[in-house]
Amino acid sequence: MSTESIRPLIGISCGDLNGIGLELIIKTVSNNKLLELCTPIIFASNKAINFYRKSIPDSNFNFQQIKDFTRINPKQVNVFNCWEEEVAITPGQLTPEGGKYAILSLTAAVEALKAGHIQGLVTAPIHKKNTQGDNFPFTGHTPYLKEAFDAKEVVMMMVASNMRVALLTEHVPVQEIGPHITKAAIVSKLKLIEASLKQDFGIDRPKIAVLGLNPHAGDEGLIGAEEENIIKPAIKEYKQQNNAIVQGPFSADAFFARGYHERFDAVLAMYHDQGLIPFKSLSHGEGVNFTAGLSAVRTSPDHGTAFDIAGKNKGDESSFISAIFTCIDIIRQRTAYRENRANPMKKLTNRLLANAVDEKIEE
Repeated sequence: MSTESIRPLIGISCGDLNGIGLELIIKTVSNNKLLELCTPIIFASNKAINFYRKSIPDSNFNFQQIKDFTRINPKQVNVFNCWEEEVAITPGQLTPEGGKYAILSLTAAVEALKAGHIQGLVTAPIHKKNTQGDNFPFTGHTPYLKEAFDAKEVVMMMVASNMRVALLTEHVPVQEIGPHITKAAIVSKLKLIEASLKQDFGIDRPKIAVLGLNPHAGDEGLIGAEEENIIKPAIKEYKQQNNAIVQGPFSADAFFARGYHERFDAVLAMYHDQGLIPFKSLSHGEGVNFTAGLSAVRTSPDHGTAFDIAGKNKGDESSFISAIFTCIDIIRQRTAYRENRANPMKKLTNRLLANAVDEKIEE
């Protein structure tokens, strides 16, 4: 069977019940062409699905309720009922119920992914205010998935057709970013990014750019010392030890303004807004959040719960559709990668490519 013919089972967690997640899920799976590419399994309840379906007059899809995975219909949307009770849904409101059932959906979907009942997971947005607590002590999906899959390291990587932006630090307050900028952290993230570009995106000889932390990438130490003392030595060490194509540190504003992001296969940003502001500005609303480093494939749209438009049929499902397509593509690519690694001729090709010239990009 070719990798193109694989039609994976894609789990979809519902996100905050009062957010935009279920509306976007319904709009996405209403496109029957999606069933030609995958079998969607929504982790929620039929009651929650029906609540939001009423607010989307042009939605036209049928779904099958299931309580175990032996009943999956590969030619239809499946709803795995994670709960049976009536739940108060109040679109646009931040409530304890919205967070509670978001986590119930997420944990059920992750257990299914770990057990092999589904091949990939697309997560709808949750809100940290009503999910983080004793039962879910995480700042978001990424740290939770890292622990759930016992991953040594993961990278939050934003993916679009014209760029990939990975983050060294994620949801860290700005005043606390500095101590997280270490040589070891940069080397570790670069290793994971390079491995993901090869395994998940089929790039045999990736080119990676690294941004500086300070304005003008520190101006050779005049505006901060992190570039000279930490970032440059980390890049040099990684290149020497791995024969890799890594360049930087680049001044973040000039890097994106000059379109350098399109010359590299991935960009490592030092902190959240440094990477996500240009990404969301340049990805044309179709960006995807991908967790690199997991043994399983997880993606999500690149936006939040959007309480301000929840329940009003105003949500744009473009990013959610992209998240599902990206999940499918990475599943197929990982399959092809494993097959190619087993082929000795492919290994020879990789060795030849390792001698490719490191193209220097000057600022």
